[in-house]
Amino acid sequence: MRILGIDPGSESTGYGIIESDGSRHKVVLYGAIRTCPRQLFPERLLQIYQELTAVLEREKAQVMAIEGVFYAANVKSALKLGHARGVALLVGAQQGLDIYEYSPLEIKSAVVGYGRAEKRQVQTMVRFLLQLQEIPSPDDASDALAVAICHAHRGKMG
Repeated sequence: MRILGIDPGSESTGYGIIESDGSRHKVVLYGAIRTCPRQLFPERLLQIYQELTAVLEREKAQVMAIEGVFYAANVKSALKLGHARGVALLVGAQQGLDIYEYSPLEIKSAVVGYGRAEKRQVQTMVRFLLQLQEIPSPDDASDALAVAICHAHRGKMG
């Protein structure tokens, strides 16, 4: 099964596609869609939409796993994050993907075994589980791969 993991953000949306049978995982591709802070916000959302659509047209997936909304002290940032998540969810729905949402706690628990794991611990486990030479970069891509691995470990393979 091919799983697309998404770490949404209005400045940088990480993505990663893995192939998994639930226990063994292989990376297909990963990266981040970086938008320019000087662009108008709707243009940034359009860029996320277009680039994420292009990724899925190049490399098909059956499932999208996305990080859910978490508490944010800054309301404006939370709203922008919500818009970026909405765009990613729209792309997934348009592509006919089954969509699952996971909290940061669930993702860390599934990848590291501890819900309060540090970012570096998660990145190190992503590298290990995907048998990569180095930690995927940028951080948003590594986080997206962690979301995909979380889905694979949760056993929702269809």
